[in-house]
Amino acid sequence: MHIVILSRNAGLYSTKRLVEEGINLGHKTEVVDHLRCNIVIEKKNPRIYYKDRYLDEVDAIIPRIGASVTFFGSAVVRQFEMRKVFTAVESQALIRSRDKLRSLQILARAGIGLPKTVFTNYSRNIDEILHEIGSLPVIIKLLEGTQGLGVVLAENKNAATSVIEAFHGLKARIIVQEFIREAKGADVRALVVDGKVVGAMKRQAKEGEFRSNLHRGGTGTPIKLSREEKEVAIAAAKAMGLGVAGVDMLQSNRGPLVMEVNSSPGLEGIEKASGINIARKIIGYLEKNAYRGKSQKDKINA
Repeated sequence: MHIVILSRNAGLYSTKRLVEEGINLGHKTEVVDHLRCNIVIEKKNPRIYYKDRYLDEVDAIIPRIGASVTFFGSAVVRQFEMRKVFTAVESQALIRSRDKLRSLQILARAGIGLPKTVFTNYSRNIDEILHEIGSLPVIIKLLEGTQGLGVVLAENKNAATSVIEAFHGLKARIIVQEFIREAKGADVRALVVDGKVVGAMKRQAKEGEFRSNLHRGGTGTPIKLSREEKEVAIAAAKAMGLGVAGVDMLQSNRGPLVMEVNSSPGLEGIEKASGINIARKIIGYLEKNAYRGKSQKDKINA
């Protein structure tokens, strides 16, 4: 099988691990910088030109698309889909996952527990926003923020008012969420592949910090998920249409609450914390589905 990993940096841990496991399992595996791909659109002949060749003989792809290049990256994924190439993350699911507001709406519609969230169109009635949340402190997030950037904890009404007014003054889109105090600065990351939880870790924020992201200095430790947590993680990935997903949850008094579903979850933290070969699980997902699609095409052409 010929596997292409769409990544801008072949030296990243996640990219290297996927290449290693692809090769270890006997597959031709290469890294392609999606921003250097040319999309050739022609009747019944969609093609991708990369450097000095067409990427015609590809069986499966693993998109590792950064948030800042979602538009073009998803277009490249869509082009492979038009060529009937199996993708670990579908283009529409990738786009959905990058829209925080849309993601929350999809998860809420699916009946998945979430921190209470308010979004407004630059409303000046901040008292009403805080009243809807129902308690202080509150979390204020930029809709376009990633890896904990653009996330503020407002301890009291005055702080919340100042932060919201400042973001509104910059015409920045934000959401306001309830603060889950009992989580104590920790969250759970569950890695879902092909409808199964294949690994999990608990991320704990460093002292004096409320954001548990490993990029912000948080630490990851292995955790055994409850049945409910597994069910919620699987349901969240399914609702978003993601075959591979990192589901971030808070442990609350009313059960697991999903904060975010990540379509390009990093592998370093969870592999090291859990001791599980997540990269091999993802390659196995490709093997199962790419081979199935190939056999179906062979039957059609026979």
